[in-house]
Amino acid sequence: MIKMSGECSRENTGVNQIAPFSEVSKFHGHVCPGLTIGYMAARAGMEELSVDRDIDEELVTIVENDGCGVDAVQVVTGCTIGKGNLIYRDYGKQAFTFICRDSGKAVRFVLKSDFNIEDLDPELSELRPRVISGTATDSETLDFRTRINCISEYIREMPAEEMFDIKHVKVEIPRKARIFNSVKCSKCGEMFAESRARMENGEIVCISCYEEYTRGW
Repeated sequence: MIKMSGECSRENTGVNQIAPFSEVSKFHGHVCPGLTIGYMAARAGMEELSVDRDIDEELVTIVENDGCGVDAVQVVTGCTIGKGNLIYRDYGKQAFTFICRDSGKAVRFVLKSDFNIEDLDPELSELRPRVISGTATDSETLDFRTRINCISEYIREMPAEEMFDIKHVKVEIPRKARIFNSVKCSKCGEMFAESRARMENGEIVCISCYEEYTRGW
């Protein structure tokens, strides 16, 4: 259990070439345990692979959830949806795989099953429902945010090995992102990538206009 104090505002900025947590929380909008978990995975992943922040798809990251930690991964690694090197798999797992194209190495981080935020501060579970529902007092809300900040700081000082099961894995490295020609939807008239085209009554249509035929199979 962490100890509450009035000095829970420090951040770990001692890692070379890794974005400080302040940049991550600014991008995300607030500090929370989920964001911190993603930050720790991304930081440790880059250190494990001995790589710098991605510029042009040198790195690939596979995330297995769509939670707060994915924002941290984007800021730290430079892997993004827009560049095509952030791959989302809807498995609902706190799992992150970092891949270096040049070396072919990949490392996967999975949050340990016995890692529980509530164990770090049991009082948090009592405050959270009231804060989320909007029934908490100003004092309770402030207490909640202070505790969250303290938990985040505590997590950032933990060795990655205590938080995650870490394994070097073999993966099929995804191809770099492609740029496709655009085609015009015969229904709405909007342009879209030809790789997403559908045919309907002999005409090209976009996915949002396409009337799918199914017999329930």
